[in-house]
Amino acid sequence: MAQTSRRLMMVSALGLPLDLVAGRAAAQTSGPGLGREPVLPRPDPTHEVQNFSRQVGWPDGARPKAPAGFTVTEFARDLDSPRWMHLLPTGDVLVAEARTTPKPPETAEDEAKLRLQQRSGTVSGASPDRITLLRDEDGDGIAETRSVLLRGLNQPFGLQWRDGLLYVANTDGVLRFPFDPETQRIDAGAPQRILDLPAGGYNNHWTRNIAFGPDGRKLYVTVGSASNVGEYGMEREARRAAILEIDPDGAHQRVFAHGLRNPNGLDWHPQTGAMWTAVNERDNIGDDLVPDYITSVRDGGFYGWPYSYWGSHPDPRMARERPDLVRAAIAPDYAVGSHTASIGLAFGRGEALPPRYRGGAFVAQRGSWNRTEFSGYRLAFVPFSEGRPAGPIEDFLTGFMPDPQRGETYGRPVGVIQDARGALLVTDDTGNRIWRVAAG
Repeated sequence: MAQTSRRLMMVSALGLPLDLVAGRAAAQTSGPGLGREPVLPRPDPTHEVQNFSRQVGWPDGARPKAPAGFTVTEFARDLDSPRWMHLLPTGDVLVAEARTTPKPPETAEDEAKLRLQQRSGTVSGASPDRITLLRDEDGDGIAETRSVLLRGLNQPFGLQWRDGLLYVANTDGVLRFPFDPETQRIDAGAPQRILDLPAGGYNNHWTRNIAFGPDGRKLYVTVGSASNVGEYGMEREARRAAILEIDPDGAHQRVFAHGLRNPNGLDWHPQTGAMWTAVNERDNIGDDLVPDYITSVRDGGFYGWPYSYWGSHPDPRMARERPDLVRAAIAPDYAVGSHTASIGLAFGRGEALPPRYRGGAFVAQRGSWNRTEFSGYRLAFVPFSEGRPAGPIEDFLTGFMPDPQRGETYGRPVGVIQDARGALLVTDDTGNRIWRVAAG
C-alpha cells in the first residue's frame, strides 16, 4: 500500500493525472502542525509520499503578493540560485549563489526522483558556488550594479562581515577573507580556514549558516543532519543536527545545542536577546508529522532528533535506542507546519515596518515534497509579544505557488533580511530573484 501511494505521488508530480493530489492551498494558516501546541497525529512509518512541485518561472510582470500597505519590487533578477544574504555596513548586499549538486542515479527509482527534483528546481546542473555583491546606487530599491566577489567555493551559504573580515560558510567548513566593504576589495587569495565541517547531507542538508551573537564575541554555525532519522548510524552525526559555537578565529569549538535536525535561520530577538532558529523536521511518518518549527535555543539544550519529536514524542524508528534522551528532549516553541522546508528566519526591526511587525518573526518556507497536499511556498509571519509567539501564523508574501491543484511554482523563498532602509529582502532560489517588500 505504501509503495502504491508513493508511485501515485510521483505520477502526479510528473504532471499526469493531477486529481490524484488534493488541492488545498499551499499556505496553511490553521490546522494540524501549527502554533504553540500543535495537533500531532499518530506516526505512520509507511508514509512515503514524494510530491514534488514543478518550477515554471515567473511570467512577465508577475510578482509575489504582500499585505495591503506593502509594495513588492524586484531588487535583483537573473541570479543563479540565490540562497542567503548579508547586509554590509555600506548598505550593499552580499548574496550566496549555490544549489544542490545532482548525484548520478544508481537505481531506476533514483533516476525518477532526480527527474522530479530537476523539474522542481531543487537540483539543476552544477552549483554556481559564488558570492555576488549587489549595490543600489540611487536608493530606488533596485540593485543597479553587481560584481562577483568570490568564485570557486564549495556550496557557500552563510555570510557574515565583522572587523575587516568576511566569513563564508561552505558546506565543508568556514573560511574568512580580508575584505573592505568601502572599496569592495577582497583578498581572495588569502582565505583562512577557521573550521572544518562534515560536508553534504540528506536531501539538501548541505546548508551551513553562520551568525555572530549580539556582542560579537562568538560565531554560531548551523549544521544539518547527514540523514533523515539516523539511518546511516549515529557515528556519522558527530557535530551534526546541531548549532556549534566558536571564537571568531575558530578556537574553542563546542556544541551549543543539538537534536536540531536541520537548523538554518538564526536570529536574536530584539527585545529579549534570546537566540532563535528555524528547523526542518523529519520525513516519512505522516503528512502532518513532523512540524517544522521556530524555537528559542538553550545553551546545552537537546531538541529530540532523531529519537523523539516535539519534545518527548517518540519516533517509532529510533526511540528505543535512547529513552534517556527522549525524556530529556525540549519541546520547541512554535510549529510552522509540516514539511514546509522553513529555512529563513528574521525578526522585524525598525520604524520602516508597521508596529505590529516589529519584534515578530518572518519565516521563509521553501515548500514541501513529502506531503500529499502542498505546504509552505511563502514568507510567513508569526506575531510576537514580550519576546514570545502571540498569535496564529499569517501569510505575508505569497504567490510563489499560484495554483496548488497544478503543483506549479513560479519561485521558492529561502532567505530573508532587512536592507539598509528597513525593507525586507527575500531570496527566491528557483525564480533567480531577490524580492524587496517595503511598507508604504
